[in-house]
Amino acid sequence: MFDLNIIKILTDLFQTINEIPLPMLGVGAGVEAKESVDLIEVIKFSAAFLLGISALFGIGLAFAAKKFAVKEDPRVDQVSEVLAHAHCGACGYPGCRQYAEAVVSDPDVKPTLCTPGGAASAEAVAKITGKVMEQTEPKIARVFCQGGCSKSKRRFKYEGVKDCRAAILASGGDKSCLYGCLGYGSCSRACPFDAIRMSEENLPVIDPVKCTACGVCAQTCPTNVIEILPLAKEVLVNCHSKDKGPVTKKNCQVGCISCGLCVKVCPYNAPKVENFLSTIDLDKCRVCGLCVRKCPTNAIVDYIPKRPKAFVTEKCIGCHACAKVCPVNAASGEQKKLHVVDQDRCIGCGICVAKCPVCAITGTFNYIEVLNVYEAKQAARARAKAEREATASADK
Repeated sequence: MFDLNIIKILTDLFQTINEIPLPMLGVGAGVEAKESVDLIEVIKFSAAFLLGISALFGIGLAFAAKKFAVKEDPRVDQVSEVLAHAHCGACGYPGCRQYAEAVVSDPDVKPTLCTPGGAASAEAVAKITGKVMEQTEPKIARVFCQGGCSKSKRRFKYEGVKDCRAAILASGGDKSCLYGCLGYGSCSRACPFDAIRMSEENLPVIDPVKCTACGVCAQTCPTNVIEILPLAKEVLVNCHSKDKGPVTKKNCQVGCISCGLCVKVCPYNAPKVENFLSTIDLDKCRVCGLCVRKCPTNAIVDYIPKRPKAFVTEKCIGCHACAKVCPVNAASGEQKKLHVVDQDRCIGCGICVAKCPVCAITGTFNYIEVLNVYEAKQAARARAKAEREATASADK
């Protein structure tokens, strides 16, 4: 039981506390504390305070923006309008706007870096910026693999996401050749110009009309089998395997086995074999196509669909130079008399054209024809772009 005296003492204490008057608050204790607060007045005061602070900071920011404003060259907008707006990164900048700013402000940035825009875009940029328009060599994306479903082997059955970048995470991919195309179409989906389709062999096929050599497909490919190369160089070793010959032959029917026959037959010393793989020096190559005929595995591809045959004109002085260099003995004739070329034997390699001292041989493949084809492709691309823009405007 509680002590009654203690309870009485506590009761007297509480009564004494209740009788103490409320304290006076404020400066000089002249403000009496209130038991309730007027919320509307508090909200009004807070809103007025925040409004004043916001106005003060707004005036300060406006002054700073005006004081430290950076004036932009109006040519940046003009350059941006003539670019392809693919934002592919082929120019080396994150986007078209960044390239426009760089080409206007930096004298070392060339006006020809927008490859999707082509020659028309480069000429417009050069005109706006006052820079010299340099002739650029047409380029295109090339796929360095021919090992499709029927010509290459698989190490295991891949059942994951149908994407090359996902498939390569599974022990380097399911393909026996670790250097080849995996065939799951990552490049096709990444291409901003719809220039790549997948064949029945699960290999990417480049549309030369649509391809702008932007390089997005090359950046996307996890095995690096796609490269951006000059359009005129149409004789290439379409293989990236660095395995020894017997291993490559076991994994793929059309792989390079580093036999060296292309090195022996080339009159320009363009091919060379390193790391069990033959590569062609594009600066030396004259696209004669002799190596294509000698390759035992068909690893070397000739992108020229039909080579024109050589024809000797009346300018011929009978020097016999063409007959000496012809690799298939198609050229013949007597000294100091008009020579002829056997059309059935001629392969259109163009070696006789290069060696003729009086330029008496015509009809063979030349670089001007490549440029004409490229210009036709550029025109077709421009028409397709205009049609897309017209369709987009009609939809709006």
